[in-house]
Amino acid sequence: MSRNYAAIADRYAQRVVDGKIDACRWVVLACERHLRDRRQSRFAYHWSPEHGNRFCRFFEALPHVKGRWKSRTLRMEPWQCFQYCSVFGWLDVDGFRRFRKSYTEVPRKNAKTTGCAAVGLYMLAADGEPGSEVYSAAVTRDQARISFDIARKMVLQESGLREIGIEPLAHSLLAERSGSVFRPLASDADSLDGYNVHCAIIDELHAHKTREVFDALETGTGSRIQPLIWMITTAGVNRTGICYEQRNYLQQVLEGRHKDERYFGLIYTLDENDDWTQVRAWKKANPNYGVSVNPDDIRTLVQSARANPQSTNAILTKRFDIWCSAATGYFNMLAWQACRAKIAIADFEGTECYFGLDLASKIDIAALVVLFKTGRGWAVFGRYYLPEDAIEPGKPNYDFYRGWAREGRLTLTPGAVIDFEFIERDLIELNQQLHPREICYDAWQATELSTRMSAEGLPMVEVPMNARNISEPMKEMGASIIAGRFQHDGDPIYAWMLGNVTAKEDVKENVYPRKDRPENKIDGPVATMMPMGRAMIAPDEICVYDRRGVLEIG
Repeated sequence: MSRNYAAIADRYAQRVVDGKIDACRWVVLACERHLRDRRQSRFAYHWSPEHGNRFCRFFEALPHVKGRWKSRTLRMEPWQCFQYCSVFGWLDVDGFRRFRKSYTEVPRKNAKTTGCAAVGLYMLAADGEPGSEVYSAAVTRDQARISFDIARKMVLQESGLREIGIEPLAHSLLAERSGSVFRPLASDADSLDGYNVHCAIIDELHAHKTREVFDALETGTGSRIQPLIWMITTAGVNRTGICYEQRNYLQQVLEGRHKDERYFGLIYTLDENDDWTQVRAWKKANPNYGVSVNPDDIRTLVQSARANPQSTNAILTKRFDIWCSAATGYFNMLAWQACRAKIAIADFEGTECYFGLDLASKIDIAALVVLFKTGRGWAVFGRYYLPEDAIEPGKPNYDFYRGWAREGRLTLTPGAVIDFEFIERDLIELNQQLHPREICYDAWQATELSTRMSAEGLPMVEVPMNARNISEPMKEMGASIIAGRFQHDGDPIYAWMLGNVTAKEDVKENVYPRKDRPENKIDGPVATMMPMGRAMIAPDEICVYDRRGVLEIG
């Protein structure tokens, strides 16, 4: 006797909302949305347990095709019942599926690809769509074949699938009775145009560096009555790509900032203050913990990350679904989040400080940081500058920059290059307020600015960007962050840049900051390393200014 999957889905949602199942805020919001919609009497969509149960019965008739459970039939966990019943069990007034897009973000080993294969087979042969076209889409043909090949093996292994008319070919699955086809599709195909898409399955969306495949499939659904774009992925490192765009969109929908009743999604991850080294966090991020997710495997990875901090980001991204700006980022970003404090630059009046200035390029972002040497460690504040032309649509990081400029966190200067007068005015103003001991800069792009500021009486100090000057402060930054000795005010630009920093290490174990991609800016942290290096070798006396600007040596 088959189970009542829709009832299991309802019960799962209620237990999450009641706090009986530990889940992050995005899963809680998704469950609250489902229960809220179930209670609405005048709602444009209705809950059909029969349709949800129908898909789930199909799912659980499919076989495992590898591993210790090979040849056994699949079995859904409660979170999967909620996921699949939600997508297939909500209908519109005409009896067609409510949800046209589904985005699920979940760590590795949580049965993502097996689920993609099941969705593909159902949409091929059991959804009642004549001439259905189902595509397993990815960046490369090999990637596109992963979920397709699992579906093909299911057909070869389960005679019942062939009995309903599915024919397994080398590069496609055919359902002759309805004239339907399921095949892999990659961005390196000859053409992405001309598809009449009933279902597009995009596994590991984070790997898509462009939106080419997504856009082609989305526009290809126009003539279908109830198409489905099924997106499932782990977290990634590219916050400017199509995956993070869809993630951000879903978050807006779940928070009620954007209304889209046709978009469903789940994000399994950790909340901001969760300790990823604890078992509670492992279970929270991995809904299949103890089933397809091996606790010993997680424990081994966590122990490895503790011993080798440079592997931390890869583990956080793939096994805890936390977006890190670089796969092998140098700095521990969860520790950085924990360093956030309710501080303002005015709180440090009279405390020794240094300025750091990284101008990099006149056509790109520039950073000015103020670094305080506190009794416990360090505190940092940043200002950032960008030419207005850099926030034109289509430019790298366009959405990020536009939002930060709107919030007043990023200063835009007119034209296509940075107007250094804006930076110079801020330097003079901050110098009068804070009296920095040194203003550190790299000579690249800064010679003329330094000459003008020296003429104004500012203590300009050139710090060449080499391993000798950068390695030790970079290591100190990393150690201070882990030890909780590096305060910040939650600056999102600095956090983004810090997460972008990777490390180049030489034979003498010197480290030097690098970035994986040109759009991953690291100017703020680099601007911090220069004055930190100077502060680390400075004499012990502390320069203190009173409110009248009188220097005291102590």
